[in-house]
Amino acid sequence: MPEPLAIAKGTLDVIVLRALSWAPMHGFEIVEWVESRAADTVDITDAAVYQALYRMEQRGLVKATWGLTENNRKARYYELTAAGTAHLRTESKRWLRYAAMVTDLLSGPVGAKPRRSS
Repeated sequence: MPEPLAIAKGTLDVIVLRALSWAPMHGFEIVEWVESRAADTVDITDAAVYQALYRMEQRGLVKATWGLTENNRKARYYELTAAGTAHLRTESKRWLRYAAMVTDLLSGPVGAKPRRSS
């Protein structure tokens, strides 16, 4: 089984926002969502998610409220704000363009001469 991949710098915030676009969640639920969507191919820590949530709460992209988990434990639930939804749309488009560009650059034969545009 291949080693899990680290999340590229700058992508965790948009991934967390995407998770929250489905429903309000607490931090551990976000980690579970990411791991299940990535088929356990990603290395993500609770601490990194909580740091991202704190950062985004300070920026007004998410808001937190206290609630109870399924196990009847107190937890902070995070949800997107209007600014968070707008940021998710913008960043998703940017990341998809970036991923397409990298895929284009890396696909094709190794050592092939670059195409010249006319």
